[in-house]
Amino acid sequence: MGNPLRTAQDRRLPRIPEPCALVIFGVTGDLSRKKLIPAVYDLANRGLLPPGFVVLGFARRDWGDGDFESLAYEAAKKGARTPWREDVWQRLASQFQFIPGSFDDDTAFDTLASTLDELRERNGIAGNAAFYFSIPPAAFPLVLNQLNRTGMADNAKSGGWRRVVVEKPFGNDLQTAMALNKLVDEVFTPQDVFRIDHYLGKETVQNILALRFANSLFEPVWNSKYVDSVQITMAEDVGIGTRAAFYDSAGAARDVLQNHLLQLLALVGMEEPTSFDPNEIRAEKLKVLKAISLPQNIAEGSVRGQYLQGWVAGERAVGYLEEKGVPAESTTETYVAVRLGIQNRRWAGVPFFVRVGKRMPRRVTEIAILFKRAPHLPFDPADVEMLGNNQLVIRVQPDEGVVLKFGSKVPGTTMEVRDIAMDFQYGEAFTESSPEAYERLVLDVLVGDRTLFPDAAEVEQSWRVIDPLEEAWAGTGPERYRAGEWGPRASDEMLAREGRAWRRA
Repeated sequence: MGNPLRTAQDRRLPRIPEPCALVIFGVTGDLSRKKLIPAVYDLANRGLLPPGFVVLGFARRDWGDGDFESLAYEAAKKGARTPWREDVWQRLASQFQFIPGSFDDDTAFDTLASTLDELRERNGIAGNAAFYFSIPPAAFPLVLNQLNRTGMADNAKSGGWRRVVVEKPFGNDLQTAMALNKLVDEVFTPQDVFRIDHYLGKETVQNILALRFANSLFEPVWNSKYVDSVQITMAEDVGIGTRAAFYDSAGAARDVLQNHLLQLLALVGMEEPTSFDPNEIRAEKLKVLKAISLPQNIAEGSVRGQYLQGWVAGERAVGYLEEKGVPAESTTETYVAVRLGIQNRRWAGVPFFVRVGKRMPRRVTEIAILFKRAPHLPFDPADVEMLGNNQLVIRVQPDEGVVLKFGSKVPGTTMEVRDIAMDFQYGEAFTESSPEAYERLVLDVLVGDRTLFPDAAEVEQSWRVIDPLEEAWAGTGPERYRAGEWGPRASDEMLAREGRAWRRA
């Protein structure tokens, strides 16, 4: 029988991957420059990359290794979360290599395959490689077929492990998601497919599990007997930027409701897993996703909105239809609010109000658990009117932390009761800074930990929630709201019909 203390210490040791290569398709794009390359540098700076680690960049540019290194240097220095150390960068940069080519260029993929083979001798990498798809979804099938043609996705042929990282959106509806799942699982083995949702890499999202299952304080009241409703909000103060081509074909529901917000809902609603094993966690999340119910009348239980020109943070913002690249007649939504339910014993009767929007007054993502009011309040009626619902608020971003709101006596000679808040902030409670989401997720890919990655069944079940909404909205126009407002008035009216209101985020 092992020493329990030693086992606990082992679990706290840093996870170092085996010698391996990271191949980034679309390495010159925004995601790579702003997130992936800085994440690789931060991992190197923390001493979490293996000896001989190699980054192979693939993109349609007529560049050499020196040009790639210059781009990577600027990206890493600008986006790094850890202190800049030139010696760390020089060691890392010496293992950068660029391969130019388009996704239909057989010769370029043959060169990539031979380069990976050469790393066996040169860097001691025994065939281990992760392929990161930092590319438009439409290009996924083409790249997958190239990896299949060259045998680069074959574990047996490579002599090591081969993994693939696929960014959202994973499909455009249930049908396309199922087709893509089928293709990717034919090219790679299912356990080597990592469908990335960067929200799941955020410390505060992972803390939902710790908050619920590491404490006896919250779990007894985490049910319909005590919870009045749950609100999940993802508000952005920015517009669509340069994403018009993608965003106008997707909209807010496909862009973030299908993935980020339904994943947050699943983590809030899931039952306790038997262990922290990835399969156990995904199984419990899938049960929640299967239990989600849509409003009986989608027109009354959901709201689509589109922002008009207005003011955000003191600056004038153009309307969605004035954004560069957006068709003048577009009916694409930039805001969605919907009333969902979870049909199981724990949550029956508890509404889950989920909303997401762009050009809101400020940037905030939070989960608010609103508890039922006490059945009897023996205080002055004026005090009772001032009290709201007890609330447990998990702030995902930007001020990561947890707020507990409850009634308390005001100091003085009379029994006067008011709401107060206890506020826990990650930045103040811990001396160690939280790793950026992509830093955590890239490391998980390299060590083969799939805990934070949704599987095919979760993706497909999420589309079974979104597709009926899209079908009901087809042919309808969005409500309007001005930039700088908290969405359309119809969104407030949706909650007001039930005697509820959106929490001031």
